[in-house]
Amino acid sequence: MDRHPLLQVFIEAAHGRFPPADGSVTFLPVHRPGIEAIVAFTGHAYVMSELGPSDFADLRLDGFGLAQRPEAQLRIARGGRIGVVDATMAWLPGPVSEADVADVVEVDSGTDHPRVRHAMSIRRDVRVFTGPDGLVTLSSGLAGRQEMGVAAIDPGQGSGRRLIRAAKRLSSDGSAPLFAAVSPGNARSFRAFQAEGFSVLGSEVVIEVEV
Repeated sequence: MDRHPLLQVFIEAAHGRFPPADGSVTFLPVHRPGIEAIVAFTGHAYVMSELGPSDFADLRLDGFGLAQRPEAQLRIARGGRIGVVDATMAWLPGPVSEADVADVVEVDSGTDHPRVRHAMSIRRDVRVFTGPDGLVTLSSGLAGRQEMGVAAIDPGQGSGRRLIRAAKRLSSDGSAPLFAAVSPGNARSFRAFQAEGFSVLGSEVVIEVEV
């Protein structure tokens, strides 16, 4: 499969090179049938959908926030499932402390856990790791980016940060940024990712469409 153009946008943003803040919206084809998305950066948004600009002409979408308006999400969904609006976060590979890292082992990706079920529904090549602190997923996510998720068993006791460190060590490509989609409302998780060196790039909503 050819590299999706949004993947390069994500990688450039992770390195601090953002799209122009010109208020525009760029429409892109889907990377995976059934998975569509709206991604917003400062002053520029991307709509990854089977629908095109003419399908949204009446909504007057822009790159200053209106691209992710509920009406646009509903139109893209076409009766499908709309995810939450998450913060797009990224970590550039670097040294990972050997101390206080969660001890995890890889298990069957069919593990019945909400975090795993969510990852399996919208991502590919999902790998699952579990241990006393909780669970880590690594996968090929939106536009093919390297993506992680965690679920701590006992939040607030440092387990989240230990799991994030484990994910950083386990990430499959040590030269590529590692991405995470984090709910801003989950302040504890948000702070943990920031403390572990993840930067906020923008926001995103993933929409599952019937194919």
